[in-house]
Amino acid sequence: MKVPNNFGGLEKKFSGYQNAKIAILPIPFEKTSSWLFGSKNGPKAIITASQNLELYDLETKTEVYRRGIFTAPPIKAESSSAMVKTARQKVKKLLADKKFVVALGGEHSVSLGPVQAHAEYFDNLSVLQLDAHADRRDAYLGDSYNHASIMARVQEITKNVVSVGVRSLDSSELKNINQNNVFYSHQIQDSKNWFGQAVKKLTKNVYLTIDLDVFDPAFVPQTGTPEPGGLNWYQVTGLLKAVAKNKNIVGFDVVELCPGQNKASDFLAAKLIYTLLSYKYYYS
Repeated sequence: MKVPNNFGGLEKKFSGYQNAKIAILPIPFEKTSSWLFGSKNGPKAIITASQNLELYDLETKTEVYRRGIFTAPPIKAESSSAMVKTARQKVKKLLADKKFVVALGGEHSVSLGPVQAHAEYFDNLSVLQLDAHADRRDAYLGDSYNHASIMARVQEITKNVVSVGVRSLDSSELKNINQNNVFYSHQIQDSKNWFGQAVKKLTKNVYLTIDLDVFDPAFVPQTGTPEPGGLNWYQVTGLLKAVAKNKNIVGFDVVELCPGQNKASDFLAAKLIYTLLSYKYYYS
């Protein structure tokens, strides 16, 4: 039997729009990548990999897919400004229809539209960034919508930004960084209490933007800008669990997968999404 082409390979009963609590929104946009290319193929690769997931989550002993996971048509745009506008409008519509939105990139610039929409919908929003890079350049290569500028744009929407896993930045970004809200990778590798410290920095309503290069390349080699010294699976999921237990996760995105022959990175991204959804609905 042919597997349905949606997140999780779900039958219509669990993937139809009307009854689904969750909406997967692919945004296969890649116009500003500055090193390795291929993130435009990331959403499709994640969805394909997700069809090989075991849908019973061992940790929470739940099957979150039963809440319904709808996979939306991908957003197509020729320019950064058009992509941001379209994504913002689409996410606003999904939120109005009471869907929990998961955006799939694409390069990291795709996060801007979803963040804008969530900030309009939820009061006092904070953004938790998991990323190897600060991404706070005012502009990069002459483009203020560049993937290296995404968090500078996000900080124009909300000042409540917390960053975890950063281990690479340019000196020009320092003026845009609140050092009290950054958990650098080298500082947390041997720390036992950084989960709680990071969570305390967040407001009640939290949007998560997860650049897969937050992981060490040993775990996720297939990213646009791999950086040594990253986090492992249990460091990332441990933080996500702590956030889910103590805050209201209102939406998230997963970006910067550059799929290749090694499908382990694709599968990790898919499992990360399913794990975070399991935490979200188990602890809320």
